[in-house]
Amino acid sequence: MFRRNLWKIALSLIIVAWAVSTLLPLRDRDFATYAKAHATAKSAEFAKLADEAVSLRKAGHAPSDYVALKQIAKDRKLDLTQYFTDIELESKLTNVEKRNSILLTELSARSKAKLQRGLDLAGGVAFTLEVDPKAAEKFSNDTRKEKLTKAIEIIGNRINSYGIAEPVIRPVGENRIEVQLAGVNPKDNPDILDLVKKPARLDFRTVHPTLTPATAPNGEVPPGYEILTLEQDGPKGESYSEDLFVKRIPEMGGDAISDSGVRADLYGKPEVTLNFTKEGRKHFADITREIANNGRQAGRAGRLAIVLDGRLYSAPTVKDEIDSQSAQISGGAMTDREAFALSNVLNNPLDLPLTVKEVKIVGPSLAEDAVSSGVRASIIGTVLVAAFMITFYTTGGLVAVVTLAVNVVIIFGVMASLGATMTLPGLAGIVLTIGMAVDANILIFERMREELALGKSLQVANQTGYMKALMTILDAHAVQLIICAIMIIFGQGPIKGFGVTLAIGVLSTLFSVLITAHLVMEMLIESNFLKRFTMRRMLKDLHIDFVKYGKPAFIGGWLIVALGVGVVLYKGDRIYGIDFAGGEVISIEFNQRLDIAKVRQVAENAKLGEVQPRHVSALGGGKEVLEIETREGKSDALFAALKQNFPNAGLEKVGESHIGASIGKEIEWNALRAVTFSMLTILIYIAFRFEFGFGIGAMVSSLHDILMTIGLFVLFDHQFSAPMVAAILCIAGYSINETVVVFDRIREELKLNPTGSLRDIINSAINKVFARTIMTATTTFLAALSLFLFGGGVLRDISFTFLVGIVTSTFSAIFVAAQVFYWWHKGDRKHVEAHSDVAPKYEWTGSSKASQ
Repeated sequence: MFRRNLWKIALSLIIVAWAVSTLLPLRDRDFATYAKAHATAKSAEFAKLADEAVSLRKAGHAPSDYVALKQIAKDRKLDLTQYFTDIELESKLTNVEKRNSILLTELSARSKAKLQRGLDLAGGVAFTLEVDPKAAEKFSNDTRKEKLTKAIEIIGNRINSYGIAEPVIRPVGENRIEVQLAGVNPKDNPDILDLVKKPARLDFRTVHPTLTPATAPNGEVPPGYEILTLEQDGPKGESYSEDLFVKRIPEMGGDAISDSGVRADLYGKPEVTLNFTKEGRKHFADITREIANNGRQAGRAGRLAIVLDGRLYSAPTVKDEIDSQSAQISGGAMTDREAFALSNVLNNPLDLPLTVKEVKIVGPSLAEDAVSSGVRASIIGTVLVAAFMITFYTTGGLVAVVTLAVNVVIIFGVMASLGATMTLPGLAGIVLTIGMAVDANILIFERMREELALGKSLQVANQTGYMKALMTILDAHAVQLIICAIMIIFGQGPIKGFGVTLAIGVLSTLFSVLITAHLVMEMLIESNFLKRFTMRRMLKDLHIDFVKYGKPAFIGGWLIVALGVGVVLYKGDRIYGIDFAGGEVISIEFNQRLDIAKVRQVAENAKLGEVQPRHVSALGGGKEVLEIETREGKSDALFAALKQNFPNAGLEKVGESHIGASIGKEIEWNALRAVTFSMLTILIYIAFRFEFGFGIGAMVSSLHDILMTIGLFVLFDHQFSAPMVAAILCIAGYSINETVVVFDRIREELKLNPTGSLRDIINSAINKVFARTIMTATTTFLAALSLFLFGGGVLRDISFTFLVGIVTSTFSAIFVAAQVFYWWHKGDRKHVEAHSDVAPKYEWTGSSKASQ
């Protein structure tokens, strides 16, 4: 037994150990303390430098220990890498200042917790970018608005390329963009602002064929040229520069480039590759031909200047015409990181130059009590699920709980390895994943119950029950994974993040249930430690004619859907929250700090709808300000309500502006496309794995569940936010999970009962899985219920969505999916057999000497 299961034991232990190691450290560590503890050479000497940096920061001469240490090294020309021999840098990088920058960035990253908290839990940084007024004057209002929308998309692409999870990017007024980033400290990472706002204007210009600033008479600049400096690194790390006369008017711009990448040159140094468009290739050939001809006439090789945002990156010599699909930007002063950063901005160029107007440190948008109540609700939900499993499945339930712990560790470990950010909605998603994870255990245990009822031994029942439930579990989770992929492909921000978290949960559940839990059950049973498997029932065996009640239930369900859709149409744009509709933001100074939870309570009592309060302060210090986002036209009423409730707080409104939606129209359309593709995916997969009639039933059922959930969500006066879209898409995955369980049993009954009518087959299948369906729904319902009762804010919205979705999914699996399948085949079993492989299958329960 041990030898047979050795690979499962080893695999489980390795994955869990990896997940735990990936999660550590759980909290951020002080940068200076961490750096001193991890210096591997001349540690006492480095400790003195670190202490000096701390003193500079405390004296107010540097914003952080990171910046202070970087400044000390620059002033004294120290190579800090000598103290950290275990950290390998680029072998070709000899510039000391750049080596120090890369080293300190790496140390800063290592000192942070692997799983970072989001804006709602830990805050972050917010900066406002303003369009250059002179550049904006060139465009009409409509064109400027269009370019601002495009700039938001480009900034989002740039930020995503640096692995910063779930940023908030939205327009403010008519010429500003606000960017909020979680887990980013501009004191330690000031380059992030430059990387975001760079316009990435690429020019190809000609260098003067005969003159340089060093040889020009009286240093005069030729007409039409300007002096640009090309920085280079020498072989020993020294920096030197070359001044060149470069033509002001470019010969060709960045619009001739289709895309950009990074590779190593012949000497191992990084270079940025530029792939031309069809027209760009022709234009580049014309330019290089002219430069080569001018160079031959001047008696020296001509040069082409490659200029990005006014900086001369490269000036290669051109001896002949270059008729090529690509070109390269290289330079001795360029590091690997700079090359990737350059390639990124070239792939996402901005039309409008942006300047940083203000930078603020943002506090968490949720109060401590809201966070603690969310965590408490998550713990209660997990305990309820565990108690339910142990109550009804005793030892098996305990095994399921243990594997749940394995499941959670793996989920957090994978999230940490991917650089994901943990938000409260994300935590809610994990709790709900826990509820759904035990569904697979329940499917196996209920199959074992049936096998034990046939008189089979516990060992045989464990193996047979596992095998009979295996394909059902794989089918249900495969469709969920496909839907997660659709959320990741078409979603952005929280929607994409929710999809990633859910996909991790699905894969982790498959591993923990099918490998780890089955391994533990096998070892317990085969070692005779578990001789009897006690399982309690929630419901007794049923004998209900579900097909008889199918039509009225189907009509009733769609009437509720129609009511919900009607309410959605009646409310119109009022169903959208700030994420979708935008709103107003007010800045309030105070003498007495207001708790975030109290601000939310005042807004709720005044019935002002959604508010998003947070405390902010300027990067360089200064007075803290309360900023509150409200729906359009609600800010004045909220400020008046706050002054009335806190008359001694000294509240004074010091700013007000309009904010645009952080979820743009493109993302809305992507969400609709995601729902459409989810429906088609469900139809295709179920039709492929089962039969086309099953696919139609599953698609109609999922559409019913999504529409009913949306309708009831709006009917109970909830508003859509970004996490809500993800939660509603998640309902499609849960819905198909319940439907597959019913369909799998119908398919099995068709094979085992060769003489039964289609009506009898469907009724028999639903009666047999009804108790199982209620049990699986109950575990997820308990998890969602705890979040609804003990959580607050967005947790209540998400959990409400899931409570509705769980009920509707259970209802539709029986009264929509199965009934549509029955009507699609006109109640005729022969119609089913003509379209699928449902040949009768006989299972013998007798025994023979060979089996004894």
